[in-house]
Amino acid sequence: MNGNEKTGAPAAAQPVVNHRMRAMLRAVGAGRGRVSCSSEPDLFIDGLSCGDQFAAHALAHLGLVRAARPGRPGELVPAILTPAGHAIITADQRSAA
Repeated sequence: MNGNEKTGAPAAAQPVVNHRMRAMLRAVGAGRGRVSCSSEPDLFIDGLSCGDQFAAHALAHLGLVRAARPGRPGELVPAILTPAGHAIITADQRSAA
């Protein structure tokens, strides 16, 4: 080693999410979201389909949002935040204070 290498465990990086995705996370965190049981889950907020399903799929694939319980394919079930999703909105609340 020449002293330029990083040592120790790498820091865990949070997924990059935009403002729209953060708003979706806040809505799910407030209990307003439902998700379809699918490999490409669609997100519904207040009973309405999210207009940006690409972002909804990304939230699920990034492991930030998941179904609260198993369901039949296509069934809508409550959506919940994963610990990683909760950490993002908690960090946002701290930085806003």
